[in-house]
Amino acid sequence: MRRMTYIAIIMAAMMTGLWSCTEKTEIPTDMNGNGTTNTDSFQIQMTHPVPNQYFSEATEQGQVVRIEYESKDYTRDDRPAARKPAYVYLPYGYDESRQYDVVYLMHGWTGTAEETFETLGGAQKNILDWMIQQGDCKPVIVVSPTWDKDNRAKDWGESCEEIAVFHNEYENDLIPAVESRFSTYAETTDRAGIVASRDHRAFGGFSLGSVTTWYIFEHCFDLQRFFLPMSGDSWHVSIFGGQTVPEQTAQFLASVVQASPYGTDNGFHVWHAVGTQDARFYQTHNQAMACMQLTDVFTPHNFSYHQREGGQHDYNSVVEFVYNALPFFFPPETGQSFTRTSRISDVMNDPAFGNWGRLIFPVDEGYWSGETLEQLRLVWYNYIDPDKTVEICNYLKAHAGSVFLDIYTEAEKQDDPQKRNTGLFFFRGNPGALFAVCNAGGAFAYVGAMHDSFPHALELSKLGYNAFALIYRPDDAYEDLARAITYIYDHADELGVSASGYSLWGGSAGARMAAVLGNGDYLQELTGRTDILQASAVIMQYTGYSMVSSQDAATYACVGTSDGIASWRTMQRRLQGLSSLGIPTEFHAYDGLPHGFGLGTGTVAEGWLTDAVRFWEENR
Repeated sequence: MRRMTYIAIIMAAMMTGLWSCTEKTEIPTDMNGNGTTNTDSFQIQMTHPVPNQYFSEATEQGQVVRIEYESKDYTRDDRPAARKPAYVYLPYGYDESRQYDVVYLMHGWTGTAEETFETLGGAQKNILDWMIQQGDCKPVIVVSPTWDKDNRAKDWGESCEEIAVFHNEYENDLIPAVESRFSTYAETTDRAGIVASRDHRAFGGFSLGSVTTWYIFEHCFDLQRFFLPMSGDSWHVSIFGGQTVPEQTAQFLASVVQASPYGTDNGFHVWHAVGTQDARFYQTHNQAMACMQLTDVFTPHNFSYHQREGGQHDYNSVVEFVYNALPFFFPPETGQSFTRTSRISDVMNDPAFGNWGRLIFPVDEGYWSGETLEQLRLVWYNYIDPDKTVEICNYLKAHAGSVFLDIYTEAEKQDDPQKRNTGLFFFRGNPGALFAVCNAGGAFAYVGAMHDSFPHALELSKLGYNAFALIYRPDDAYEDLARAITYIYDHADELGVSASGYSLWGGSAGARMAAVLGNGDYLQELTGRTDILQASAVIMQYTGYSMVSSQDAATYACVGTSDGIASWRTMQRRLQGLSSLGIPTEFHAYDGLPHGFGLGTGTVAEGWLTDAVRFWEENR
């Protein structure tokens, strides 16, 4: 991921009593109009509210059971014995014959083990019941423990002592007690067994429970894959260190990651959250912003920062955070393979996709961000439709055996390993129908297929056309498109497509590619062939390409009037030049739209693809 300039720290010092106890040092958020932080890699994600019905009782209700287990008072050197309670949520239909993911949730200051499931009239249990019943996440076990040896409210100083040593109890006593009694993925509850099952475990907490979560991160990093710190910071460097010394705190947390064999992009994930009106906002915010500067350690694949608009320091925020985080940690088991909350990394690594799953999203990671399909962002693009992203991923999986085509031989890829980053994704239409090649943009730096070519190809296939989306090398884009056209032409019968009357589509850089290969002279030069017919139409979106030739194909173009990258006037002048040569053209400028609007779903450009298909048909 590319490293961007760090925003300077500003200070507003005020002593506010025990609850704040610290200078209000703020690292501000630099927003670029679309929620982007001052890095290219990260975005601050706003949480979605819990549906109102989820606060009522679900039809399929789980149960909360109380257990007791033997522990110790780890604040004392002699470690006297202590008997501790914990409350365990078991999902509806809990079955000892199956394995369950498990989440440990720690209360805040003055809380007790009962708090997670009793606060807000039992809202957390109801929400969990509804989430599992509705298929928002997998059935999970949720554990509500306490750091306090007596399970009662304590003064601030004693609680701070207890949270600092709770990691001992968590590893030595709590996990073994819970996961030996209930059916989780831990085959054994010694350290080896706990580590082996870490992908199926999460630890989170609120307020002082969030500080506890950071102590777990520090001392037990290898015991779980997922962390859910809510409204609180790490105190390793100093108390409230996430607020007052965020850079040093972030550097320490990075050192924990680097020391672990699981400190890779997909080896862990921190889902850090706070309400925008939370009294602990700057403890969370400053630390999160500092972590997001350390892009050699923290990336969008392993760290995300979430805010609840108007959220305060209370359990209303907690239940919303849990509602948003659980589907990311433990995605649902549904009839469809992927949902909006499916992790992008899981899509890329899905076994059905073999070695080409990595090409579904840009191989140049510095140009995209997001942890889940609904959070996908691509540099220079707008109006990315998460539902379309999900639909595409499910289409690819449903057709995984035939959807991907290599355009280069293995020998060619061995000679030039970069050719492994190429291929055609085939969205099949009617047998023998016309074909289209769709080329995504990305400024010849990356390939933004998920927004700029896959959606187009999918929609064309629904209309009966055979559509191909090209994944190309940004430095050799024209060569790869020439090879793709040659491949399709030579395998037309095998692929079941018509070799004549085809069209070339593209957005931004992809539009330049379509225009160049749509030119009869360039087509012959780049393919080295005279038998391949010229495209009957070129469909272009938002590009500043200005060359005009009598050998250009019929051209349809569309762009937004507020495009700061490709001027609509430049596109209009080019089409006027083509028209003067007798070449059919059609031009649309959509008022107020920015660069990279893709299909334009929900905008004034919605439906442009239908117009473009009509133009293609009229000119084939």
